[in-house]
Amino acid sequence: MPRRPASSDVTAWVDAAGGIAHRSAVLAAGFPVGVLRESVAGGELRMVRRAWCVSGAAPGDLLAAASAGGRLTCVSLARRRGWWMPDGIPAQHHVHLVPHASTTGLDAATATHWTRPLCPVARTDLEAGIEDALGHIAQCLSWNDALVVWESAARVEALAPETLQAVPWTSVAARELASAVTGLADSGLETILFAPLRERGLPVVQQAKIAGRFVDALVGDRLVLQVDGFAFHSSSAQRTADVAHDAELRLRGYTVLRFTYRQLVHERAGVEWTLQRALAQRLHLRP
Repeated sequence: MPRRPASSDVTAWVDAAGGIAHRSAVLAAGFPVGVLRESVAGGELRMVRRAWCVSGAAPGDLLAAASAGGRLTCVSLARRRGWWMPDGIPAQHHVHLVPHASTTGLDAATATHWTRPLCPVARTDLEAGIEDALGHIAQCLSWNDALVVWESAARVEALAPETLQAVPWTSVAARELASAVTGLADSGLETILFAPLRERGLPVVQQAKIAGRFVDALVGDRLVLQVDGFAFHSSSAQRTADVAHDAELRLRGYTVLRFTYRQLVHERAGVEWTLQRALAQRLHLRP
């Protein structure tokens, strides 16, 4: 005769599921209602909105979504899914709620997005659809910061630009961002650097192959821009290869500008001035 599950068993299962699980999922896993009640009565688990079983291992962002009766969205979902995030974005929980949803359990510190879903999700899911999160980001962030996150999402989630353009976005900002995404930026740093150049009507070709290797961008005919993100340029061997390729490009008549994370994020004015001087020389633009 099989052993009756103990309250500690259901708690361990919820812990393994990430610290929070829908009640229906717990019951579907074979735990009787009585055992679930015992675990709650003993303080091992607690119920949130009578639907979510929560243990001490529950992450704060998902707990905020469950408490609000919604789904994690906007920059909160971006962080959870590993999209590139500009510095200075507040670490506030963002939750997607459908219009006229109950506000019971809603924390005043939680940012809410009251919209009809573009991408319906299962009731057992605490994360909003990717399209909904992108739409909320378009409304929450400045256009340039939003583009950084959209480009990163396109890379991480393998979203082609034409796929984004086909979504029935409900805001002008989202439609403009969908049209601006190239899907070529390897990091948010590249978007920070290249998007303003495109806005000025300059010809920017990302991932151009010159002298046997790809460069981050070719502006005009002779200006090469390279971005040093830590993850891709931190080793001695990689740095040596970068320096050698830069030298070869200069010998072939290219101007090569290489910018670091710190410069692009914290010293943008200096980056802009350097670019202006280079563009004046290479594209006959007045700085």
